[in-house]
Amino acid sequence: MASEHEIEIRVRYSETDAMGFLHHSNYFNYYEMGRTELFRSQGGDYRQMEADGRYFVVVSLEAKYRHPARYDDVLKLVTRLVKVGAAKLEHEYSVFCGDELLATARSVLACVDGDGQVQRIPDNVMAAVE
Repeated sequence: MASEHEIEIRVRYSETDAMGFLHHSNYFNYYEMGRTELFRSQGGDYRQMEADGRYFVVVSLEAKYRHPARYDDVLKLVTRLVKVGAAKLEHEYSVFCGDELLATARSVLACVDGDGQVQRIPDNVMAAVE
């Protein structure tokens, strides 16, 4: 199974701030896109997982910004699954514009039920991510 996935993202005008830079908050949306596409590439299905009453929630997300992105830049987001536990997943992210590293991040997700109680990751989901 894939433990790393790349997507290409073009910075939209609405994602920039008054200085013309990609606003820092939009990176968090990009990271979610990266996680979703990595999971999909592994054969995972968030919609089915949620229909089965299990959810991944963000427990922590740490980001470091090195260089700004600007409107219409084409970015490459690399998402890596770096650790799988009984109830949590850890990802790392790298955002590039060309060969230049713009930002890095790390997240921890927990598997919970509809009441927000921590649950073991279901076997069918675990099979996709391992």
